[in-house]
Amino acid sequence: MTVLSNIGQLATCPPGNPQQDAGLLRNAALVIRGEKIAWAGPAADLPAEYAGDETIDCLERLVIPGLVDCHTHLCFGGWRGDEFEMRLAGASYLEIAAAGGGIASTVAATRDTGADRLEEKARSALDGMLALGVTTVECKSGYGLDEANEIKQLEVYRSLDRSHAIDLVSTFLGAHIVPPEYRENRSAYVDLLCDTLLPRVAREGLAEFCDAFVEEGAYTVDEARRIFSTAQKLGLRIKLHADQLSNGGGAALAAEFDAVSAEHLEYADDDGIKAMANAGTVAVSLPLASLYLGERYLPARRFMQADAAVAVATDFNPGSAPSYHLPFALTLACLNQGMTPQEALTGATTVAARAVGRHQAIGSLLPGYQADLAVIDAPDLNHWLYHFVPNASITVFKKGHTVYASR
Repeated sequence: MTVLSNIGQLATCPPGNPQQDAGLLRNAALVIRGEKIAWAGPAADLPAEYAGDETIDCLERLVIPGLVDCHTHLCFGGWRGDEFEMRLAGASYLEIAAAGGGIASTVAATRDTGADRLEEKARSALDGMLALGVTTVECKSGYGLDEANEIKQLEVYRSLDRSHAIDLVSTFLGAHIVPPEYRENRSAYVDLLCDTLLPRVAREGLAEFCDAFVEEGAYTVDEARRIFSTAQKLGLRIKLHADQLSNGGGAALAAEFDAVSAEHLEYADDDGIKAMANAGTVAVSLPLASLYLGERYLPARRFMQADAAVAVATDFNPGSAPSYHLPFALTLACLNQGMTPQEALTGATTVAARAVGRHQAIGSLLPGYQADLAVIDAPDLNHWLYHFVPNASITVFKKGHTVYASR
């Protein structure tokens, strides 16, 4: 047994709470038994049976569940710093893509990079995420866009999931954009996805989810509908890049397929929001992408007023969100989406866990949940998200074991 004592504020983040209630407890304690939480509550109520156990003094700091980054593009070749300057000069996302940049340039770089190098680069990013208090990461393919290179990305994720402290949840995003060699024959690429790639991904257990990018310059609603129908028949659950740059009906499509999440949603309309709420589809906000692209932010208040849960993630990728700093994304969600600190934290813990199908095991600090948690050098949640520092994480536990400790 290990007792975390003298906790200034404990965020338990119960899965059944309203999003604005992160289950905050002052002057708390928490008990870890093996890989799980055995007890959590006010320090004054700590059962006597734990009095003689090993104790860690948290020095009146904040303790939170391990963060869940439920939308990343972790494995990619190269970077796209030149596009940063182009955007500053006024070029739009679609204009950069039309000029041969954007996702297509990362596809070329990823195809040219070996699996070992891709894994080394992704591992470095995971190390940085872990230090920030992130303990579970969803990771998408989508930079291969042919059989060999899509499988290469997913096999990198499988290897890292086995060897890294962070748990990875893999998503197949073969429908990211139409690859250059198929631009004059889009239907042939959709055939490849449905007839070859999706069956192989499902057969080899390389992903739990299937995603698609429905947007001008990417996929149509009808193309995505065919891809999702195939994926569901093969046992994959659905995610969706939707309504990022325009309202293309993506939110409604996500609801149609009972998607576990729809992501971006900056331009979602009221009908799409209501449909998602009725379907129980999580809205995933990606405020770092909005910041870098100079685009509008997901209308979090409209989603929550419609009783739709809102997760917060980074969208870590080399183009539109070249940062894996999830705590910074939480601060941006507060500043630009009108989310309270409790709503933002809940969105990166139990709601994000729901967006990857793990909310019954992670994302909360209640008895029986996996002991994934972080000790934050702040007296409380409000202070942590208001007083931004490079990294306030002091100690990170994964399955009850210390996996990161700051110097």
